[in-house]
Amino acid sequence: MEVGQEMGSILLHAGTVFMGFFAIMNPIATVPIFLSLTSDDDERTTAAVAFRALMLAFLIVTVFSIAGKVIFELFGITLPAFRITGGLLVFLIGFHMLQGNLSSVHNPSNEDKKKSREVALSVAVSPLAMPILAGPGTIATAMNFSAHGGLMEMMMTIGAFAVLCVVTYVFFRFGEKLVTFIGPDALGAITRLMGLILAVIGTQMAIEGIRGAFVLVG
Repeated sequence: MEVGQEMGSILLHAGTVFMGFFAIMNPIATVPIFLSLTSDDDERTTAAVAFRALMLAFLIVTVFSIAGKVIFELFGITLPAFRITGGLLVFLIGFHMLQGNLSSVHNPSNEDKKKSREVALSVAVSPLAMPILAGPGTIATAMNFSAHGGLMEMMMTIGAFAVLCVVTYVFFRFGEKLVTFIGPDALGAITRLMGLILAVIGTQMAIEGIRGAFVLVG
């Protein structure tokens, strides 16, 4: 009975982590950005850009998931302070999405859209990998989930993001068909739904941080 409850708790936590990442990275709403950045590229270049961007995003999230506690100790940051700041950041991104807009950390610059293969591949680094896929909100979420527990939580955080990267790669490769199928109205509704989820996650992170801060003071 206890084993079943423990397994259920692990699966619930894994699902929460995955949905948190899914909401903040929002691969469905990111598809139009990816298509605009690779609109004049051939299929081979488009696939390479998608793979590089997601691989780099995965490496960034993995590093911060593993080294989160070390970073805290190095800069003298407490977990409650990080949860409050990260929660506010995630909430603001969700708030912008609720209004039907992308947060400013998700907006690529026009200079990143030059048309040569080298520049096309460099787009995989910026703005795709950072800050669109592995932006401040994603990093804050990863560090919060990893620092919340032990090795099991850390592995689940990394594993959940790895699964999301695979899902996002599929979305990117078939993005044009996906956007055409669901339509702009549905895409806007999905963006707002993800924004609501993000705002709630950010609020919960901030509440946990405030509660933890009172415990430290007490």
